[in-house]
Amino acid sequence: MQSKGSNTRLSGMASRSRIPTLLLFMFAAFSSIYVAGRLWQDSENRVYLIKELDRITGQGQSAISVDDTLKIIACREQHKKLAALEMELAAARQEGFDSKHSTETTGTNSKKRPLIVIGILTGFGRKNNRDAIRKAWMGTGAALKRMEHKKGIVVRFVIGRSANRGDSLDRSIDSENRQNDDFVILDNHVEAVEELPKKAKLFFVHAADKWDADFYAKVNDDVYVNIDALGTTLAAHFDKPRLYIGCMKSGEVFSEKSHKWYEPDWWKFGDKKS
Repeated sequence: MQSKGSNTRLSGMASRSRIPTLLLFMFAAFSSIYVAGRLWQDSENRVYLIKELDRITGQGQSAISVDDTLKIIACREQHKKLAALEMELAAARQEGFDSKHSTETTGTNSKKRPLIVIGILTGFGRKNNRDAIRKAWMGTGAALKRMEHKKGIVVRFVIGRSANRGDSLDRSIDSENRQNDDFVILDNHVEAVEELPKKAKLFFVHAADKWDADFYAKVNDDVYVNIDALGTTLAAHFDKPRLYIGCMKSGEVFSEKSHKWYEPDWWKFGDKKS
């Protein structure tokens, strides 16, 4: 049996014990709500970030831009080409610049494809210049043929015909050609200073038609070519199609017909001067 006082104390104790429990439940509820909210917010943030990344990088593709990718690929390709060219150059040096492009098989006969065909533009009365070139770097007879077959370098003097067809000028060139066999004679071209651009064009047409070479070149009969340096330079450009090396035009362009270096097509160079 308990007294009234004891009942009151028990009731107070029960009330005090329920308050911490209620607070604990409230704290747990708020904690759950808070954690759930944070998880939901984090989930939303992740979704947003993924969408932004997809939008920026192109729907989940590499984060590297297309331009950067192309630059990297180009860089790698250049390294590969450089390595290949270095190997080709080393082989060419050992074989006298006889590249992998230079041999063709036609039926049962194997002939070498020229590395380069060089046309030396010359004129009447320039035999001394031609003889000097023959002695300096071009060679004659067997030496000229050896350079063609071993190094793939074909060299010819290029000249047209006299305005008085069949005169002593023409006969002199024919005689020199019979002796050396190193001319390309343009029968349909008349030798004249003002026709030099046409002469160069006719040579390139003739050379491309007669020789299937990697390169074609034109020099004048007062130019001395370093054959080894030329071969080394060209070996570095095999992979470049439709390549032009050299100076198209420099210095003043003369539009006056009375001038020694009159250019009939002067208007093609712009302001007549540069």
